[in-house]
Amino acid sequence: MNTNHDATETVSFNAEEVRRENIHEVLKHVETALNERGYNAINQLAGYLISNDPAYISSHNNARSIIQSVERHEIIEELVRFYLEEHKQ
Repeated sequence: MNTNHDATETVSFNAEEVRRENIHEVLKHVETALNERGYNAINQLAGYLISNDPAYISSHNNARSIIQSVERHEIIEELVRFYLEEHKQ
């Protein structure tokens, strides 16, 4: 960490970037929890996103509560954005 920067210097951050990173971390956490319980994480996450039924997500490692901390539509938007950006031609 660089400790030589001026304390009065303005530090900017991109709220959208922070929001997107949070969604990525939530999905990774939930995937790990589902895998640890022997579930197919893709199927379970898709079921949750389609139905809004939290029963698709295990409560293991607080995964169900964590995924519900993010709006479903934001997760879907991020998944679509990520897919389209990764598959640009």
